[in-house]
Amino acid sequence: MDYVKAFVTGGLICLVVQAVMDNTKLMPGRIMVGLVVTGGILGFLGIYEPFAQWAGAGASVPLLGFGNSLWKGVKEGMAEEGLLGLFKGGFTATAGGICGALVFAYLAALIFKPKMKD
Repeated sequence: MDYVKAFVTGGLICLVVQAVMDNTKLMPGRIMVGLVVTGGILGFLGIYEPFAQWAGAGASVPLLGFGNSLWKGVKEGMAEEGLLGLFKGGFTATAGGICGALVFAYLAALIFKPKMKD
């Protein structure tokens, strides 16, 4: 049942984002930033964590989950280091995920030999 909840939740998030992309003139980069900011705001309000625990990977993997991870890192960083934690906390909390994305993207580029669009 956990897989079904994760699949349906992630699918609904993607459905909403696709509807925004289709019905507005917002560029994809702005939509992605909006998702990260929304995840951070929902984390700040205390709404995202219970939702992510219920939905599992369907809520923690999309960009909303990344925004929530940034917020959690900032909150922990500020508790430990004060004002400096405001700037360091988000980077510390998400460094593993960002590093993994870069490494796997590089490996995919080596394997598939991407080319520039004409």
